Order: sequence, then C-alpha cells, then structure tokens
Amino acid sequence: MTYFVLFLGVCFVLGALAVASNPSPYYGVMGLMVGSIAGCGWLVSLGASFISLVLFLVYLGGMLVVFVYSVSLAADPYPEAWGSLGVLGSGFGLLMVVVVGAVLGGFIGMGGWVMNTVDCSGVAVVRMDFGGVAMFYSWGAGMFMVAGWGLLLTLFVVLEVVRGVSGGAVRAV
Repeated sequence: MTYFVLFLGVCFVLGALAVASNPSPYYGVMGLMVGSIAGCGWLVSLGASFISLVLFLVYLGGMLVVFVYSVSLAADPYPEAWGSLGVLGSGFGLLMVVVVGAVLGGFIGMGGWVMNTVDCSGVAVVRMDFGGVAMFYSWGAGMFMVAGWGLLLTLFVVLEVVRGVSGGAVRAV
C-alpha cells in the first residue's frame, strides 16, 4: 500500500509538471487528467472516498469542459511537441526544483514520509467522509450555487481570452 501511495504521489507531481511546462493546450489537458486522477487516488487511499469522488467529478466534468472549449478555439496548426529544446529545459528545471525540495525537506535523508492509511487506522463504524455527506448537501447548497456560477463565468472568460482576432464563439450574430 505504501508503494502504491508513493506511486500516486509521483504521478501527481509528474502531472503538475506536465501542466506547468505544457508546450500546447493539448498536453496541458493530459497533465491535468493525470494529476487529478492521482490526487483522487491518493485521497481514496487515505479513506476519503466521497470527497475524492466529488473532486474527480468536478475536475473531469467541469474544468475539462473549459479546456475542451479553449483547445478547440485556440487550435494550433503546428503544435510544439514535448521533445523541443525549450520544453525539455523547462521540464528539467522544474524537476530539479522538486528534487532539491525533496532533499531539503528530508524525504531522501529520513527514509520517507510516515503516513497513516485506512489499513493502519483500524475499522470504524461510520467513516468520516460518509458522515459529512449530509452536511455537504444541507449546508453546502449555497456554495454549490456559487461554484456553478463561478464555473460558468470561468467558461465565458476563457472563451473571451482565446478568441483572438477572429471573433471566437462569443460574438454578435
């Protein structure tokens, strides 16, 4: 279980690196998907399966729609690939920052991080994330409305930003 959680952490960092050093929007979407899947898997291994499912649905159901619209509107005829010199240099620099942070943080010197998972904590009658479902739907209804309007506003902002000189999708008919 520990190796699986470490694998998910590595996938999360690699997904964040892919988003940070993307040469084209196509690759940024793939990095975001890898990072969100790894992060939600990490939450599942910690015992928070409900919040992991909610975050997974929000990221892949909501935010990737914005990326699909932006990729379709800003399609490059000749997208830059991962093998270009600028992208490799940026990725190597970001990877070195992660390695230096891990060394200075004591990850390599102390033999790893200690983490309690569901297997270590024992079995509970009602897990904490299932107890929060009722509170999520009773007190969180207003926040869901605010988040929905925020996502709609984000969609229109991205559509306006990537429209360029051609007019884009939001234009007078």
